[in-house]
Amino acid sequence: MSYTPRLKEKYAQEIIPALTEKFGYKTVMRVPKLTKIVLSQGVGDAVADKKLVDNAVVELSRIAGQKAVATISKKDISNFKLRKGMPVGTKVTLRGDKMFDFLDRFISVALPRTRDFRGINPKGFDGRGNYNLGIKEHIIFPEIDIDKVSRMMGMDITFVTTADSDEEGKALLDAFGFPFIKK
Repeated sequence: MSYTPRLKEKYAQEIIPALTEKFGYKTVMRVPKLTKIVLSQGVGDAVADKKLVDNAVVELSRIAGQKAVATISKKDISNFKLRKGMPVGTKVTLRGDKMFDFLDRFISVALPRTRDFRGINPKGFDGRGNYNLGIKEHIIFPEIDIDKVSRMMGMDITFVTTADSDEEGKALLDAFGFPFIKK
């Protein structure tokens, strides 16, 4: 017996028919789908202390359930004391079952743990159906032990879809259960 993520089943059984009815797609292949989720963190103080990037890689790997990689600077910036090739952040790209598992944990567990949470701002779309979201504290994820955190760090999360417009992308994420703020 194989494991299938809950949201993957929901997409196949509920979301595809609902979006087909709403937008009048002729074929199932036109229905937008979530292709990947990218988590990234910028570690600004990594110029002074290299261990900050190592800690960020470990914590982001724990959150994502997949190994994160350190990102390096592409050019020298003297005002920031930055040299080409220095580590400045971390990132991880999730696809497939790990993506659906992360999305499920993010919507049902992490977002409700956010301080003063009233919903997600629906203005984070880029014009092509992709959604960007910033988080101020990474401790909202249950995988992170608050006692072992050396410093609070935020992260950016990008949800990449195959939608052609922001309206289709928002309808897809709404169907997954994103708690967008109602106007």
